[in-house]
Amino acid sequence: MLSRAAPLTLTENPDILSTVAHLRGNRPALVIGFAAETEHVIAHAKEKLASKGCDWILANDVSPETGVFGGDRNTVHLVTASGVESWPPQSKEQVAQKLVARIAAALEKGK
Repeated sequence: MLSRAAPLTLTENPDILSTVAHLRGNRPALVIGFAAETEHVIAHAKEKLASKGCDWILANDVSPETGVFGGDRNTVHLVTASGVESWPPQSKEQVAQKLVARIAAALEKGK
């Protein structure tokens, strides 16, 4: 005998990135979003940068052929209002170190 499951009701989560980026008075000096995309990586990152109101988007291609998930290397694109900086393939640890250095430099000079 088959039983019918009750319908699943979904609730949209609040957009934390957009909320933080649009804070008045308490907005962090630098708001960074992350975009894991499977196609049109840079175009989608530019759209997110504009729609979310953040300062930077760090985007990467997570399509299956990239091997990012479960792999140790990554290729990312730093998307800002002034342009796109595509970083060469490197270890995830190197990406993190480079990002931290960029954040520190940006905060030091006021973005």
